[in-house]
Amino acid sequence: MSPEPPHRRNSEPRPLDGSLDALSKRFGIEGAHGLGRLFSGWPEIVGAAMAEHVQPVRIDADALVVTVDHPAWATQVRRLGDTLLDRAASYAGVERPTRLDVRVQR
Repeated sequence: MSPEPPHRRNSEPRPLDGSLDALSKRFGIEGAHGLGRLFSGWPEIVGAAMAEHVQPVRIDADALVVTVDHPAWATQVRRLGDTLLDRAASYAGVERPTRLDVRVQR
């Protein structure tokens, strides 16, 4: 009898918080709470005015990916890149991403 295919192993339901913790650790964040703080606290991190136009989308490897609703905001966010990354890491209690990836929504 051959072993089960990899996608079938451990197919039992898992608690969501355990899965989020594992995913968070892949991105240098200790526990899902830090990831949640980063996204839920975005208006406090960047300010209410910027939060209306700039939204965090995901953390990709070593980058915080954000979308903006206008190219002018992309310019502003890129200028503030290091400051925003420092503030985000400090606020959320996470390891600082090394770069900011800014994408303009079309």
